[in-house]
Amino acid sequence: MGFPQYRLRRFRKNEIFREIIRETHLRPDDFILPLFVRPGKGVKRAIPSMPDHFQLSIDLILKEVKEAKSLGIPGVILFGIPEKKDEMGSGAYAKDGIIQRAIGEIKEKVDGILVITDICLCEYTSHGHCGVVKNGKILNDETLELLARIALSHAEAGADMVAPSDMMDGRVAAIRRILDENHFEEIPILSYSAKYASSFYGPFRVAAESKPQFGDRKSYQMDPANGDEALREVRLDIEEGADMIMVKPALPYLDIIYRVKKTFNIPVAAYNVSGEFALVKAASKLGWVDGEGVMMESLTAIKRAGADLILTYFAKEAAKKL
Repeated sequence: MGFPQYRLRRFRKNEIFREIIRETHLRPDDFILPLFVRPGKGVKRAIPSMPDHFQLSIDLILKEVKEAKSLGIPGVILFGIPEKKDEMGSGAYAKDGIIQRAIGEIKEKVDGILVITDICLCEYTSHGHCGVVKNGKILNDETLELLARIALSHAEAGADMVAPSDMMDGRVAAIRRILDENHFEEIPILSYSAKYASSFYGPFRVAAESKPQFGDRKSYQMDPANGDEALREVRLDIEEGADMIMVKPALPYLDIIYRVKKTFNIPVAAYNVSGEFALVKAASKLGWVDGEGVMMESLTAIKRAGADLILTYFAKEAAKKL
């Protein structure tokens, strides 16, 4: 049956018709809000390239978490800025570390919201890399023990889910092992399985104070040209015990989100990263695009591609609109 008997425009003529045949629906519970925690009290440091986002002390983080909950956002993911950094990133696994203290405060004072924690060394190391460094080389196997220690310390502090973002081979298995050995077998792992060496991370590295002090991260994060490799990374992480996997960034890698979901049918998260957020905000400020419209279209595209969960700096803004 063709034109004129069949006219696709019939269901486009008003919002009611468009709504009833809409295939992809965004909801506030599709989002996770990233937050940057730093020491102090009453501290609110602006992140210039990320409007309305800040480095916050724990007392102010609590207000953000409460607001997120009130908007129907189911969880937050925490990134820490320590008081001091060293070559081994010891602040990441210290029992009184900034993230460990933040978790405790949130779990004590805010009910009914998930606390997810980033498992990595880059924010805590003096060299800014995600692993142990020796003679200018990032060492894979020597890093695994430290990542496992971070995950255990977060679980002991009360984290609901841990999210390794380092891209070291074997880290999911190492984290699963230490959690299980310490009776945290019910803590799920959200693995940054397909994390690309992307140019879209710039604003985050300022926000988290995690820029590498030498070289780059191309020896452990993925080449943006590769798609099949992402499937191998995801398969290995699932075999090692990942409960949910992540594709990062999101918008330039919608094809990867789609392929992963179709291939493995496992819960998939996508990180709508800082650069994606900053580009929309900058273009909107200049009047070049409808910022709100681009925000909603972008988030819808990520979900349409197959993401079950979207980590996004738009979380509060989008939830308010919805």
